[in-house]
Amino acid sequence: MQDFYPSRCAARAEVLLRLDPVVHRSWDVTAPLSREQAVQFEEQGYLILENVFSEHEVKLLQSETRELLDDPSALDPYTIVTESGGDEVRSIFRIHEQNAQLARLVADERLAGVARFLLDDDIYVHQSRLNYKPGFKGKEFYWHSDFETWHVEDGMPRMRALSMSILLAPNTPNNGPLMVMPGSHRKYVTCVGQTPDNHYLMSLKKQEYGVPDETILTELAGEHGIVAPLGDPGTVVVFDCNLMHGSNGNITPFGRSNAFIVYNAVTNRLARPFGATKPRPLFIASREAKPLCSVSGPLMESAT
Repeated sequence: MQDFYPSRCAARAEVLLRLDPVVHRSWDVTAPLSREQAVQFEEQGYLILENVFSEHEVKLLQSETRELLDDPSALDPYTIVTESGGDEVRSIFRIHEQNAQLARLVADERLAGVARFLLDDDIYVHQSRLNYKPGFKGKEFYWHSDFETWHVEDGMPRMRALSMSILLAPNTPNNGPLMVMPGSHRKYVTCVGQTPDNHYLMSLKKQEYGVPDETILTELAGEHGIVAPLGDPGTVVVFDCNLMHGSNGNITPFGRSNAFIVYNAVTNRLARPFGATKPRPLFIASREAKPLCSVSGPLMESAT
């Protein structure tokens, strides 16, 4: 398969123009987003959707995620990632296949319908996880484009995927929130360094390959600025697969957590990795592009 976005194969980093659309379907009155929201996603690469989930639904999700954190014994241990140099849980992957309530969340039409519209295709879950950033000890996550990693290490061919972060705790300016460079999704930043075997064992704790050049990051930040999409629990942050983003460490007493879902277009299913000797494990990158059947209605106590 032709590599439209080569990376980690040259001695110097480059900035390439995006070759794919951002919003793949033309807006009409049946869209799950307003015209203004579709335009914002096209131009800035992200959206903040407030009050998507009710207070009751948020409490259900918070209860589920607390139980997973307090007693992860029922989880596949390979899906649990701890902080670098510590034993605090950083992420739990493949949550939609390990918990019924989170499987229901992933299939919720309020999320899946937006993804299906923006990608203009049947969708499937490329990756799901819970992210925790505990108070005092939550580490930073350096600037990166998700697509660069998904392309190089997973074999995602084109930019036809997006992420949704469902906030389960307040995201404030102080507790290490997500930060994005609005508009940076229109440029593809290549990285240097050959991908080591089993790179995921390091990168899920601390990224060392697939890291953008500091000079290019400085230019992007100067051109596009840096924004932290803040919100209360129940808010959903939607962002394009190629948006440059990262987060600071959390030295406040106030932890934050979110459910994180990556929806990919079925026609954009994974091929062979474009810059690694073998694909990452299935709990990080699903290779079964089975169309997702979405579900409408509120989250209930007894999800099945």
